[in-house]
Amino acid sequence: MASSKRVRPPQRQEQPGRQTKMRPQPAGSAADYVGSGKLVGRTALITGGDSGIGRAVAAAFAKEGADVAIAFLEEQHDADETVRLVEAEGRTAVAYKGDVADPAFCERIVADTVRRLKHLDILVNNAAEQHVVEKLEDITPEQIQRTFATNVFSMFYLTGRALAHMDRGAAIINTTSVTAYRGSDHLLDYSASKGAIVSFTRSLSKQLAERGIRVNAVAPGPVWTPLIPASFPPEAVAKFGTDVPLGRAAEPDEIAPCYVFLASDDAIFMTGQVLHPNGGEMVGG
Repeated sequence: MASSKRVRPPQRQEQPGRQTKMRPQPAGSAADYVGSGKLVGRTALITGGDSGIGRAVAAAFAKEGADVAIAFLEEQHDADETVRLVEAEGRTAVAYKGDVADPAFCERIVADTVRRLKHLDILVNNAAEQHVVEKLEDITPEQIQRTFATNVFSMFYLTGRALAHMDRGAAIINTTSVTAYRGSDHLLDYSASKGAIVSFTRSLSKQLAERGIRVNAVAPGPVWTPLIPASFPPEAVAKFGTDVPLGRAAEPDEIAPCYVFLASDDAIFMTGQVLHPNGGEMVGG
């Protein structure tokens, strides 16, 4: 896609945001993606798979031959569309509604994914939430706990359960953020949680190396997803992403190939690494 400045209509949603209400709709159906069989015979569980990056990844995985289970919080219409996209490729799709901050939910969806899809080869820890607060002293303990429960604790719960079913050659992919590297003055707890995910990825990759299970991450820059109108005031949404070198926010479809690469044997010699599809921001690590 061209790297021209792109301004969207001002808009606002309540948390957690719904893709069906966004104007314009994100490009997240992998419509132009051409699969080549990289994930044939594999199954994936993707959290936050109803919309945004999660939906685009689910659609791309299906085009590469994978069956897909998704977890989502409450956005049923969005989840139904992801299921439709996966099934349109002739693959099996399963959707689970619930909160990944709940260890019991995580245990249940891993067990049910394995029961229904027979095995688990790819885990994408993608679910996240963020809340804009301008001053540290205005961040409540409840918000900190909620942000970390969704963004970080869920990765411990899900991955811990999934590992019992993952064999050599399996892949774990975590979604972190450019904010883990450059910070964000109005997303302090979110940025801190994304930094924790980088450390989680690097540490777990060392622990699982002998088992032949790869652990990597993707750190997107600005991406046009439901989190944006659900987080920022309308005037900020209209200009979202125009400050990066490429001059615009990414579409989810432009981020999904990073996940396909890390899930496939193309990345067989990569573990503990982070990919940076961020529109040209220069960050370390």
